[in-house]
Amino acid sequence: MLINNKRGIVEIFGFIFLVLLLFFLNSFFFQDKTCKDDTLANQCSVNKPYFCEKKILVERASVCGCSSGMTLKEDSCISDLQTEPEEISLKYILRGEEKYLSFITYNGLKDYFFDLPSSINYQNNKLGPSRQDFKLRNINEKEQKKLLLPLVVQIQNIAESKTDQVRIAVSLVQNIPFGISNKTISFGKNEINYSRYPYEVLLEMQGVCGEKSELLAFLLKELGYEVVLFYYPVENHEVVGIKCPEKYSLDKTGYCFIETTSSSIISDSKGSYFGNGKLSSIYEIIPISNGDSLGKNLYEYQDAQSWRKINNLLEKKGSLNWFRNLKFTNLKKKYGL
Repeated sequence: MLINNKRGIVEIFGFIFLVLLLFFLNSFFFQDKTCKDDTLANQCSVNKPYFCEKKILVERASVCGCSSGMTLKEDSCISDLQTEPEEISLKYILRGEEKYLSFITYNGLKDYFFDLPSSINYQNNKLGPSRQDFKLRNINEKEQKKLLLPLVVQIQNIAESKTDQVRIAVSLVQNIPFGISNKTISFGKNEINYSRYPYEVLLEMQGVCGEKSELLAFLLKELGYEVVLFYYPVENHEVVGIKCPEKYSLDKTGYCFIETTSSSIISDSKGSYFGNGKLSSIYEIIPISNGDSLGKNLYEYQDAQSWRKINNLLEKKGSLNWFRNLKFTNLKKKYGL
């Protein structure tokens, strides 16, 4: 009997040792070592000059090279437009915590953007360029992309998950002040307000709905998501749409509504916006990029519904009970509303 007991104890300890050994081997050899853009460990990202080192994207131009038109300088890639640097602080709110991200902008791009043609020449299209053509031109501008990618990489490096990358990008753009450019351009015989490129929204730290929506569309596109713009012609208002489960999307389009002029919850399309009130006109969907979809379990979906129900109740009754007021206060803090 004693021998059997000892044998049983040895087997138990042997089993525990085996489990611990397997756990250690799995943690050491099979843990996820990829970076937040899915670049494998110790490999170059598709976006030069970034290299995946210890799950963080770092500049390694000496290994990964530079994009066309950029000059190699040690481990960085430099553009001729990177003059007059200025550090800006970008505010974002994640789960109720206010944080800031530092980013270097370059005023050397101001003249570059202002000198770009304001029109698009279409020789083979009698109808002329579409709104989508102008949007894609602004979002995909090559020199701009080179100097905006470092912001995308910063977002990827600080986020704990791919979904948090979206949350940070959305809040960051929403917290840039609303403002119209004081520059004008000639369009035919008329003078019209100058429309900023996405990078210029950061240079001037302000933008209108279309400009801020283009900036967010760029960020979400580079983060790998499927993106559209929703344009409301009657209100002359523009917002971003990101691929999401149809259940939570705007009118079952498959894209969740994201307001950019001020803080709001992803998928909440029932708010009132700068000078427009609630949006009610028929909108145009402008495709921007293909890519990933938001998941089906985001807490924003339920929070947006709760926020709308509480606001509707407040409009009708003028006050809230203790429980709903607490929920209202918590949601305001969570999203900076």
